[in-house]
Amino acid sequence: MMGLVQVIAAWTLPVIIAFIPTYAYFFRKIPVYETFIDGAKGGLPTVIKLMPHLVGMLVAVSVFRESGALDLLISALNPLLVPLGVPPEFLPMALLRSISGSGSMAIMTDIFQAHGPDSFLGKLASTMQGASDTTLYVLTVYFGSVGIRNARYAVKVGLLADLASVIASLAVVHLIFH
Repeated sequence: MMGLVQVIAAWTLPVIIAFIPTYAYFFRKIPVYETFIDGAKGGLPTVIKLMPHLVGMLVAVSVFRESGALDLLISALNPLLVPLGVPPEFLPMALLRSISGSGSMAIMTDIFQAHGPDSFLGKLASTMQGASDTTLYVLTVYFGSVGIRNARYAVKVGLLADLASVIASLAVVHLIFH
């Protein structure tokens, strides 16, 4: 049964990707290639418009991590959070998840390799990864694409939602798996 699920999971996306242009060409009579080219031409100015925002955010994230500021913040928070049941290995992921999806994914992979995906830490990292989003990346892309310069409450609300996802992940995983 698990083998069948894995085969279905492996083929679902390629089948959907092949089905959409086939259906459009044969049943809707849409010139698929020309339509794709027109869409790509329209997307290029958006990419150019977003590039400075993305580069700025990625540089800020790199400086935050490579300068040691992240490690310093983790060291300062550990004595406060460990008595509350927050594992020290989880804290870097909780702090980076709002900022960098690839950074938090790398930390989750490290947790999997060190403790296993079925460990308490693995389940906690998986729950956190699924329950939250990269708020600053999303705001950068969305606001940058439409030219919004004043984020007003969006950053505060997004980061508050990320904090709620950390707390909910900890509560649910402690309740179910601990």
